[in-house]
Formats: sequence, C-alpha cells, structure tokens
Amino acid sequence: MAPPGGGGQLRDGHRDGDRDRATTAGMRRFTWEEIGQRNGRGPAPQERWLVIHRKVYDISHFYRRHPGGARLLVSHAGQDATDAFVAFHVDKVLVSKYLKPLQIGELAPDQPSIEPTKNEMLVKDFRELRATVERMGLLEPNQLFFFLLLAHILLLDTAAWLILLYFGTSLLPFVLSLLLLTISQVQASWLQHDLGHLSVFRKTKWNHLLHKFVMCHLIGASAKWWTLLHSQHHAKPNCFHKDPDIDMHPFLFTLGKKFSVELGIKKKKYMPYNHQHKYFFITLPPLLFPTYFHCHTFYIAYTKKYWADLAWMLTFYIRFFYTYGSLLETKSLLAYYFIFRMLESSWFVWVSQMNHIPMDIDYDKNLDWVSTQLLATCNVEQSLFNDWFTGHLNFQIEHHLFPTMPRHNYCKVAPLVKSLCAKHGIEYQCKPLLTAFADIVHSLKTSGELWHDAYLHK
Repeated sequence: MAPPGGGGQLRDGHRDGDRDRATTAGMRRFTWEEIGQRNGRGPAPQERWLVIHRKVYDISHFYRRHPGGARLLVSHAGQDATDAFVAFHVDKVLVSKYLKPLQIGELAPDQPSIEPTKNEMLVKDFRELRATVERMGLLEPNQLFFFLLLAHILLLDTAAWLILLYFGTSLLPFVLSLLLLTISQVQASWLQHDLGHLSVFRKTKWNHLLHKFVMCHLIGASAKWWTLLHSQHHAKPNCFHKDPDIDMHPFLFTLGKKFSVELGIKKKKYMPYNHQHKYFFITLPPLLFPTYFHCHTFYIAYTKKYWADLAWMLTFYIRFFYTYGSLLETKSLLAYYFIFRMLESSWFVWVSQMNHIPMDIDYDKNLDWVSTQLLATCNVEQSLFNDWFTGHLNFQIEHHLFPTMPRHNYCKVAPLVKSLCAKHGIEYQCKPLLTAFADIVHSLKTSGELWHDAYLHK
C-alpha cells in the first residue's frame, strides 16, 4: 500500500511533476488504484477514502459520525460514491460543509472520471437521465397527494377504535377493527418510507419531523433506526455484508445461488435449508415485526441514545394501551396487539421481499449505480390496487435509482428508465403481483436445493 501522502510509484517524470506541484499547492493527486487500496480492509492503519465528483475524501475518522450511519459510508470506501451521493442527498449545500474538511485531494488529470469496473457510457447516460428528471420537475412532491395519504391513515386508525367503542368487542367488530388497524399501520409504513427518503417536503427538517410522528407515534418504532438500516440497503442492495436486508443469511435462510453452494461445500447447517421454502410461511412473514423488529428498534434506539425517538415511541404505547385497554380485557388486548402486528408483518414482508429475494445476491462487485440497482431489483405491474397495496414499491427499480423521488412520479419516469435499460442491454423485470409473491418461494426452494446438493455431494 502506498504511503498516505505520496500516492504509489509513478510511471513517468511528468506525473512526478504533477504530483509535486499539486502537493505544493496543498492539493494532492491520486490514482484509482491508490484509492481502491484505502477500503478499510487489511493491516492497520485501515484508511478509508472515497471519491465524489473527482474529489478524494478521507472518511477514516468521520464515517462513525456520518448522519446516515457508519456502515453506509464504509460500504463505499475505496470506491467512487458520486452517484450514491447525488441520489441520497437533497441539501447539497449543507452536506458540502461536512465534506470540505475531509477533502485530501483529487483524481490525477490522467485518471478517468469513471472507475474501470464501471460501464462508462451507462454512467454518463444515467447522469443525463438524472438531469432530465430534475428539469422535468419529477423530484418535486405533490403535497396534496401525501396529505390525502396521511388523512386516510388517520381515518382508518380512528375507525378501528370507534368500531370497538360503538359495536362492542364481539368477534365480528373485533375482526373488522383488526383489519382496519392493520391497513392503517401498513399504509403508515409506506408513508414513513416516503418521509425517510425526504420525498414529501422540499425542506429536510419537515420530512424528519413528520417522519418521527408517523414512524414513532403512529407505528411505535424508531425513525432513526429505520433510516440507519434502510439507507444501507439502498446503497448496496443484495450485496452480502453490506445490505442488512439479507443478514438473515445464513442463520435463518440461505440466499442466492452462489452463497447457497458455498455454504453447502463448507458443510454448514444452521437450519434445514432444503425445507426453507416451507418454514418461510410460519417464520419471517408473521414474526418479523412482533419479534425481531420490536426488539431491534428499541435496542438500537437505546444503545445509540436516540432519546427523542424513544420518547415519541412511548407516546404510541401510551395511546394504544390506554384507548384500547379501556375497551378490551387484558388477554383480549394482548391478543389484539399481537394479531395486528402479525398481519402487518406478513403484508410488509411479502411486499418488501418480492422485489429483491428472487434477484441476484452476491458480494459487492463495485459496479455502476444502475447495474447495482437493476441486478438486485425488479418491478411489479402497475395498477391502482398494486400502487396502493405496495405503497408504489411495485416501482422498485425507479425507487432505487431515484430514492428521493416522490412516489407519485414513478410512473412518469418509468418509460425513460426502460429506454435506458434497452439501450444498454440491461434486463428490466416487471411481473404480476402474484407471480412476484410466488417467486419468493421458488427462489428459496432453489437456493435450498443447491445448498442440500452441495452439502451432500461436494
């Protein structure tokens, strides 16, 4: 590894002269090879650098203080993070205040702007598409759309309680109330997702404030906890060790063809993976929210001292157990709570996993932004029901390419994304809703069989 200030061995005198003049001016020049070595791996000191718009930043100490989480920033160490930076940050002026003191230099003049591992023409075409999207105003939110979403969530939430109040707690009103509260909770989950991506208001602070209300008060989970995990998922979807959404591998499921074979060859068996397509139905969908998410959101909020989130979350439990506790006996109240959490969890898991689990799962190959997202993501056919049922996550491809885009504009940018994919020979997958659900099970069955074969015969 080259010394931090010197850069590596230069091939000719001209580059030596460039480096000397740049160093004298206080601005060092680096090659992609030098930057790639600063990825946080290897013997100490484990430096971490990244590139944004040809400028080189040393994040070795800053990454732990990154507002979006350390793991998100570290996932781009030693790489060009330009497109991820543009995709995630709305207020570039504010972010530049953090970046400026971290800059240690820039790419040498003879270095290309695009990393060698990335498709140069695809990167350029996508950046042109991004500029077109901005000119068309597709990143501007329609606040009436989101107001109506919030209104229907609050109406459903209120109606769930009023049904028990006016019609009693017999079986029919109990079940109807459960269904309405489940719908309200899931729709609130989709709205908090919009707010977490800063796509509801033009000003970041208003997104953060309403995010706390929806996520913490209406749902009972930490907004910062969600942002911490979800940003990592968006940065490197389906990349092992970088996407927390696939951390269930290998302890609960074996995911992806490559990893399933590797696990089998190593003779590792944490679960009977050849039956995972069967036990999936009784584990992840119904139990994710009532068990893991409940514990994890409180654990992260407490250990990271998200005191404001914890206070907001407390208001959900006070409101829920006070209002419903006045109508239901203790056993019925607990049953009501866990049943609606299980229903909410099942809805969420089937929708959130249908776009990713059947797709390619691998280590990070440091591909360009478009290729990274398209290999790990697919769409579900558009319809009014599908849009509402999935919170517009049936447009998962568009959402991953433009994470801060308001969801009501996905259908407008979709034709442009399809054209880009067709031009570069990239598969743009779009399925019926039920097919997407079935593909989750088929994918788990395939990876389980691959593991089983490798476990027994390789």
